[in-house]
Amino acid sequence: MTPLRLQLAQALHRVEGGQSLDAVIAALPIPAADLPFARALLYQALRRHYSNAALLRSLVRRAPKPVLAALLRLALAELRFLATPAHAAVAESVNAARALQAQAAGFANAVLRRFLRERQALEAALANDEEARLEHPRWLIEAFRRDWPAATVALCAAGNHAAPMWLRVDARSGRRSDYLVELAARGIAAVAPEEAPPYALRLLEAVAVERLPGFAEGRVSVQDAAAQWVVEALDARPGERVLDACAAPGGKTAALAERVPGLALDALEIDPVRAERLRRTLQRCRVDARLLVADATRPPDWWDGQPYARILIDAPCSGTGVIRRHPDIKLLRRAGDIQALAARQSALLDALWPLLAVGGRLTYATCSVLAVENQAQIAAFCQRTPSARALPLALPGFSAAGPGWQQFSGHGDQDGFFYVSLLRCC
Repeated sequence: MTPLRLQLAQALHRVEGGQSLDAVIAALPIPAADLPFARALLYQALRRHYSNAALLRSLVRRAPKPVLAALLRLALAELRFLATPAHAAVAESVNAARALQAQAAGFANAVLRRFLRERQALEAALANDEEARLEHPRWLIEAFRRDWPAATVALCAAGNHAAPMWLRVDARSGRRSDYLVELAARGIAAVAPEEAPPYALRLLEAVAVERLPGFAEGRVSVQDAAAQWVVEALDARPGERVLDACAAPGGKTAALAERVPGLALDALEIDPVRAERLRRTLQRCRVDARLLVADATRPPDWWDGQPYARILIDAPCSGTGVIRRHPDIKLLRRAGDIQALAARQSALLDALWPLLAVGGRLTYATCSVLAVENQAQIAAFCQRTPSARALPLALPGFSAAGPGWQQFSGHGDQDGFFYVSLLRCC
């Protein structure tokens, strides 16, 4: 049987080759009992990829073959950030190297024992390598510095730590305070911070969703607090016709339906696989919506000609505000991706604006902290669209940033997020 750490090294290598961490973890052929350790080690290896890579370069004369290099970076992450006793972490990693290639065991043993002997000096030297010090790729550090020079270090630091588990209580099912009591009865500690949305709770420790009272029945959902502000940003009224144009996986669609009664909701998604996930979310949350599988930038393929009072564009983006939840973004995203994403966002705005009724409101949201996807994107749209006017939008914890409101990753223990609401005035 393949040793666990070798399976994890192969998994890490697949992420480095372009696969998503979620998909790789889902495909791991390991016992359920090993999954928490596997997740913890893979997440730490990705959060600390740049310092581990720098350490490995200092420890070897020639770069090892890719899977062995991944195994050694995993071992460094385990020695540095997990509670595994050092002797056990080294022994298990050497055993995994032996299963990969017989002669690799001695090499791995020598590398890891040298790290333990020289750890203090090796880690101190990381201060001279900006990628290793901030644990982000150079292009992203430079993008943060260009847009938010005073916040660059804080943005990187936020991306290097685990995010808390936030819940959204279904407003139709009762009060947030009552659900707090239910959680406490099950030994689950949670708080309702003042700056959080009205139905948001933050757990002090993450738990499996199966332990949450009423999860299967849709009484509560897992959703970061920053994403829950969509209800206030869209400001839909009971009975209005609303389009959620990039709706999967469905959290924002459900949040709107739970808080605003009687909406005529259209939930649109281009990807059939993601659309099925959206359908399951809406079913669990007891949301009545028309599910459309189509390209939002091609309204003639799906629009019935009736204008919408509200449109939500939760746009595909770089995800730079949710790196703490998805550390593989640091490796998977490239500088060249940003302009392509910005072009898609621009196409969505241009295609959907004519579907909005005069006097209607379009809310554009991203989980990005990059200006090209947010402030610059909306400024350019308003310049070429005379009928669009940015509305005042005060969200707790967010700061006014050009035509819109920006929150940085980690502020209030929430994700990085951008919102702007635009009025169609003619």
